[in-house]
Parts: sequence; structure tokens; C-alpha cells
Amino acid sequence: MTAEALRLSPRAAQLQPTAVNQILAEVRRALAQGVDVVSLMRGEPDFRTPPHICEAAIRALGSGRTSYPDNRGELKLREAVAEKLARDNGLAYDPGTEILVTTGATLGIHAALLALIGDGDEVLLPDPIYDAYQSPILLAGGRSRPVRSSIEDGRFVVTRQALEAAITPASRVLLLNTPWNPVGTVLRDGELHAIADVAARRNLIVISDEIYETIIYDGRRHVSPAALSPDMRQRTVVVNSLSKTYAMPGWRVGYCAAPEPIVSAMFLVLQQSSRGPATFVQDAAAVALTGPQACVEEMRGEYARRRGVVAEALAGLPRARVLQPEGGFFSMVDARATGIPSNDIRRRLLLDHGVVVAHGSAYGPGGEGTLRVSFASGGDNLARGLARLREGLAAL
Repeated sequence: MTAEALRLSPRAAQLQPTAVNQILAEVRRALAQGVDVVSLMRGEPDFRTPPHICEAAIRALGSGRTSYPDNRGELKLREAVAEKLARDNGLAYDPGTEILVTTGATLGIHAALLALIGDGDEVLLPDPIYDAYQSPILLAGGRSRPVRSSIEDGRFVVTRQALEAAITPASRVLLLNTPWNPVGTVLRDGELHAIADVAARRNLIVISDEIYETIIYDGRRHVSPAALSPDMRQRTVVVNSLSKTYAMPGWRVGYCAAPEPIVSAMFLVLQQSSRGPATFVQDAAAVALTGPQACVEEMRGEYARRRGVVAEALAGLPRARVLQPEGGFFSMVDARATGIPSNDIRRRLLLDHGVVVAHGSAYGPGGEGTLRVSFASGGDNLARGLARLREGLAAL
């Protein structure tokens, strides 16, 4: 039966696979053809979840914490989120009315968009940006509106002028990601204040995806837009998860913080799609947020070391240079000097050299000519992948 005969949803028909899933399909075909492949693509930490967090989950299981959770999130976890936001971000939120636990940050983004936009509303997105934001915008009936970025002094930036130029009467939400996936920029105070000024004057709500907030280098610091002023707190939805900070990607636990009217609307959305993470998972997440944080520093130190390994391995290439990330665990390789489309480069690297990276154009036109290289996985995988990547880039 054809899709037309099935009468599939017009919104579903607009959806596209994420860049990672498209590339993985090509990788599977290459493997079937006998290509030996090393991946430098995924944003999945290769660390094990710290033992004290796993032990908390085991204790919770042993005590029978396997019933349905509170749909808002277990109060103990919401209180732990409030404690974390006060400790690390200087933000005060009521755990009873202003915090919502979600099944990962992905569902938090989805709930926020469905609560905030309607048919025809625009969501402003820095270009390039994590491509998985596009589908929930479409499902909510909205439209993506790119905000042009530029590379200045080796880092991607979005200026006040670029943001102003992108805004139309239909613009409703600005979706930020800091540290910024894929480009590694950590938005600075001055940049954030400029964005906040535009948001206030043009009455925009800001959804702030902060999942990489602890993975920051060279003494930089993460600032949540919600912490800039009382006005920004009122117009910001903070979205986060434990996947990156605590090496818990498979646990699927995240949280959102926002003023009560927004959280109430998001809660209504959430009830239609999820009952929340398992109760014992939430107990472990509370221990992660309030327990010893040395594990976070240790992982950040190892990521910093790997960042240096990437820069050293790819130094001196004639027509490609590494843009040193300020945060996250992706390095962007600027290969614009080759004159070759980034997706073509990516395919050559896969098929001719057996190394998997993501092409920058997958994240928007602003990423054309660049490649995203992950150092979420280290050790022999990173060493072999970088050797192949250097060989492939030199061959261009």
C-alpha cells in the first residue's frame, strides 16, 4: 500500500532522518562491502557511569522502587535539580512548580516547543546547529528560521545584527545551545547580553539547551541565559540532562526549569507522551546531582586531553585546520580551502579511508565546508581514527 493510500500525516511526511542516522545507514552498507571502519562521529561518552550512581540505582531497585513515578518527576529529584541550579548556575527555582523531569533532554525540547509554538510560528536557530531540533519544530506546526553565523578568530559567532536580521513578525522562540553543538562555541557574557537584549525587545522566549555545560576548557565558564536578569529568567526554558555530565546516555533522564505557567503547559504535553524515567533511575539521578562531583572534573580533564590530541594529530594540513572547541567534545575541521562540499569529503573519508565523521552542512548551510570530529571516544579508537582522518584530508 502506498503512503498516499495510507493517508499518512502531512507533518510526519516532512520529517527527515537525523544526520547521524543517515550516516549510520551508509556505514552499515560500507561494512557489508568489507570496509574496515573507525567512527569519530557519535556524541556518546565512552566512560562508564560512576560507581556511586550505579550503586544508588541498585539500592533503589532493592528497596522496590519500580512503581510508576510522579509524572512531574519524583520530588526528591526535582529538589536535587533545584539544588544543582542554585549551586552551579545561581538560579532559584521552586521544585514543586517550576521544575519538570523528562526522559532525556530530547523530550524536554519537544515538550517546550509544543507548549510554546503554534501553527506558523517561527523558531530561530543559530546556523549551524544540532539537526535533531528540526523535527520537533515541524511536529509542533512551527517553522525553523536560521540565524546566520560566521567564523571569527577561529570560533563560530552569532551577532546581534544577524539575530535582528533573521527576526520576522512570526518569530516566537529562540533556541540556543551553549556550549554549542556542533561548533564548540561557549557563548560569552557580552554575546549572551546582546541576545538577551534582542529577546526582550522582540518578545522572544528562549529555550536554552545546556547539556554540555560542564565540558568546558581553558578556564571558560558556562552562563545560563536565565541567570542574566529577572526578565531573562521569566522568558527562558532551561533544558538539561545527565547524559554528558555523568556519562549516563542510556539512563534517559533529563530536566527542565522555567516559570510556572510554562512548566504547567509542558507538563500537560508530557502527560500525553511519557510517564517519565523509571523511579529507580530518578533516585540515582538525584544522587548524581547532589553527590560527589570529582567524577565530573576527571571526565572533563580527559576530554581536554583528547581535544589536544585532535589538534596535534591534524596540525599542519595544507587545506584544513582544526577550530579548537571551547566546550563539548566535538572539534570542527575547517576544510573550506579544498573547495569540496563537506558531504563529498565525508563520503571519501568513509569509503577510501574507513573513518566516519559528520559533515558540517548536515547542521545547516553555515556549516558547509567543515567536518565534525568527535572525541567522545578516546584510546585506540581515537588514535586510529585520527590517523585515517589525517591521511584522508591530506589526500584532498
